[in-house]
Amino acid sequence: MKNVRVVENGVQAKEAIEQFLNRGYTKEEVYLLAHDKNRSKDLTEALETNGVGVSEQDAFDLVANVFRSRGDELRSKIESLGLSDAEAQQYERELDQGRVLVIATKAG
Repeated sequence: MKNVRVVENGVQAKEAIEQFLNRGYTKEEVYLLAHDKNRSKDLTEALETNGVGVSEQDAFDLVANVFRSRGDELRSKIESLGLSDAEAQQYERELDQGRVLVIATKAG
């Protein structure tokens, strides 16, 4: 099961993360993505959430992301968390607008 929140800033991201934690998700099950890599990294570290990495993506996607545009890379990461291609495209457009995604996902 996965839940996605589109937020405008770090304060709203923190609130979304806290809501997911209150609903029974662990910090290891909450991911944060922003279009700008530095913003994504900074927010992920500051809010102590996960970035999408090796355990979520297969080796091919990790290598391919080196050669992909940021949009393609983000869609790949979103799909690796269990969202459809259409959902990934929709959420990537939100990221293009400067918004932040907070995704909570449980295996199974």
